[in-house]
This record gives sequence, C-alpha cells and structure tokens, in this order.
Amino acid sequence: MLKKILAVDDERHIVRLVQVNLQKEGFEVATASNGREALEKVAADKPDLVVLDVMMPEMDGFEALKKLKEDPETAGIPVIMLTAKAQDADVFRGWQSGADLYLTKPFNPQELITFVKRIFQSRGEQEETYDISDEDTFSVDDIDESLLLPPGESR
Repeated sequence: MLKKILAVDDERHIVRLVQVNLQKEGFEVATASNGREALEKVAADKPDLVVLDVMMPEMDGFEALKKLKEDPETAGIPVIMLTAKAQDADVFRGWQSGADLYLTKPFNPQELITFVKRIFQSRGEQEETYDISDEDTFSVDDIDESLLLPPGESR
C-alpha cells in the first residue's frame, strides 16, 4: 500500500518540487498551501507523514504542528518541518512543538527523500533500504514552470 504524504507550502514551486520527488519514489502526495488547509486535509485524508513549511498565510506551520500534536487522532503522524526559518530559536521551537525532523531551505531533495524513508523504516513501516543518487531526484531548475501555473494561465 502506498504511503500518503501531505506536502504543505505556500510557494508553489517548493510544494511541486517536494511532490514530484516523493511521487517519483512511489509515494502518494497531496498538497496544501497553508496550515488551515493542511489540518483539513489531514482530517480528510489521514496521511502517513506531513512535510510542513513554517511561514504561510492564514495559519503558520508552527500553529498547524501544535494543533496536529494536540489532537489524539493526529498526534502520531510524523512531521518534517521544511522551512527557511533557520535561526536556533526557530529550530528549537520546531523540535519543542513535536517536529520529527527540521530541514532548512534551500534543501536537497535527496536528503528529504532519505529522511522520509528513514522515518518510515524507524517505525517499522517500510522494510527496504534505499540508495538514492542525484539522477533520481529533480531540482527546482528541472521543473517546467508551466506545471506550476493553473491551466490556461501563462506568464
């Protein structure tokens, strides 16, 4: 059964980068653009893991993380914070709020994939080990910008 991952970021190119790379590794990936939408999708879709940005409109990632960890139904879902907020106080807040991992942008998609798989392996949810090379991932430069725009819209 495919593992479901929710990628949450208000920057479309980042959420698409996460989505494309995780899908290429065989994960089912849903997306959200803010913390409020993330909580709605978690309630509806029950993902196995959440990749969560911090700085977003409507509800930031720290608040969304707090709500996820306070709810007994979602407290056990692993959360990877993926954010540009790299100050020690921000990292500490992420750990203190219950993040399973705190990655800062810019990030290497290989690193994210490796950590996602390690989280599942550590929970006994995935038995295989993986060897990921640079050829197996996409960078921001590799993604066709037309994929990021709504249908019919162009720059």
